[in-house]
Order: sequence, then C-alpha cells, then structure tokens
Amino acid sequence: MPGVYHAGSLAVQERVGVRDLADHVGRSIGPGIKPVAAAFLELQPLLVVGAADPAGGGVWASPLAGAPGFVRATGPHEISVAARPAPADPLAAALAVPGTPVGTLALDPRARRRMRLNGVAEPTGRGLAVAARQVFSNCPKYLQKRSSYEVVADRVPRPPRRGAALTARQAAFVAAADTAFVATVHPGGADASHRGGHPGFLRVDSPRELSWRDYAGNAMFLTLGNLAADPRAGLLILDWTTGTTLQLTGEARTDFEPDGARVVRFRIADVVETPAALPLRWSAPEYSPANPLPAR
Repeated sequence: MPGVYHAGSLAVQERVGVRDLADHVGRSIGPGIKPVAAAFLELQPLLVVGAADPAGGGVWASPLAGAPGFVRATGPHEISVAARPAPADPLAAALAVPGTPVGTLALDPRARRRMRLNGVAEPTGRGLAVAARQVFSNCPKYLQKRSSYEVVADRVPRPPRRGAALTARQAAFVAAADTAFVATVHPGGADASHRGGHPGFLRVDSPRELSWRDYAGNAMFLTLGNLAADPRAGLLILDWTTGTTLQLTGEARTDFEPDGARVVRFRIADVVETPAALPLRWSAPEYSPANPLPAR
C-alpha cells in the first residue's frame, strides 16, 4: 500500500506471508485525527515519545506525563503536548530541534486501549506540537489492565543513573516487567510501539543483551520493518508503582526461527535509570488473556 509501508515493513510482511492482510489493516492508517481519537487523547495522563538523538545518534523512548488534557488535538492533523522531557532526559535535545521525526503512543491501561500518532515535532512554549503523518489504533492484545491511577503530588524525580550495561538490580527489574515501549526509526520517520506479556517475556541474556518473542499482532510489522531498515532502537520500561523509568538504547535485530517464531535480540549501548521520574501510581495489573506463557 503506497505511502503506508516502507521497504523494510514490506520485506517482513512478504517473509511472514501477510502482505494481503497488511494491506487491509493499513487502510486504517491516515494523517487525520478523528473526533474519537481526539477524545481519547484528552483523557490520558501519559504519552510515550520515540525519536533519535541528533547528537549521539541513539534512539530513545521517553515518557511525558500531565493532567488529562495535557495532550490534545488542535486541528485535524496536529496535537499539542503541554509537557517536555526533563533536561537530563536523553530525548530533551532532540525534541528541542524543530522538525524532529517522532513516534508517539498514548496508552490507557484502564480500558486496554492504545493509539499511535507518528509525525514531526516542533518545540513550543509549553512543550511540543506534532504534525501528524500516521494516526491509528491497535488491538488490545498483550495490554495489561490497570483499573486506576493516582497522582503522587510530592514525588520528585531524582538524578538519573547512567551506565553501559544493566546492573543486577536493573536486570531483575527488566525480567519482572509486563510492559515495554519500543522506539524505532526509518529514513522517513519514527515510531513508538508497545510490547507486553507475562513477567519474563523480556529475557535478560546478559548485562548488555535482551531478547523477546515477537507475538502475533496486526500484521503491519512497523517495528520489525523499521529494524530491517535501521537497527537502532530504544526501550522504555516503567515501574507503574514508584514512577521509576529505565531507558535503554542500542541496536536490535530479528531472528526468524525455522518453526516460524520471531525473536528480537537487543544489544544495549546505554542505560538511563531515573528514580521517581513520573508522578503516577497505577493499580496492580490484570494480565491480558492473550499473553502467551514466557518461553523457557
């Protein structure tokens, strides 16, 4: 489908044998923000943004938080975000540059709904404006339900801890996660997507290597297609209780197994952990009934 998929996604769709299905699903992707999408955005206290750092070249995923309404549609093809990353965030510099390609993802754990909006960001006095190029929703597969959240008003972010590999404590945090966000790029833009499963779906193979199975999804293969075009990637993992964030950047590749399984292997280049980064405390998860059991 011209204008929706680039060569990387098309190649993966062909390899997996889902080109016709991908074309059908791709008809839902467009630049317009429909009223139902605008209403959904205004209810969310969290937005994930993915982009490439123009200085270091790494791809990162960063969280932005605010009172519902901090993200809102300002027209049929643009959103306003009344927040920006903290100065120490690895995407702070990228999002201060006009014309930065970004992928954004709004996730509502309460309703197990998610929406992606990819486009080009411009800094504003309050945060960001994003001109939409691709807007679409995804199915609720692998989304853990968290029925409520509260704002912890006196929570103050602490200085980030940086490294080139996971510590033992960080590795345990990754292994216990049920949700991750993945940022990827391609020559024409950026994307932020969601990965979820039972704890253990993210495997720590070494302090600098992670892997996860690519579960069956919407057949578009935007993330794997981006990795086929550009191996740079960023991961964001949240502590839904304490607000701590773990951001990883590196490179990833997809292994296509003989039995049809797909495994993404991520090599870590840099690690940023920020204690109490977000003021949100979510309730305990109800795991998605679609979650496969983690591979042993």
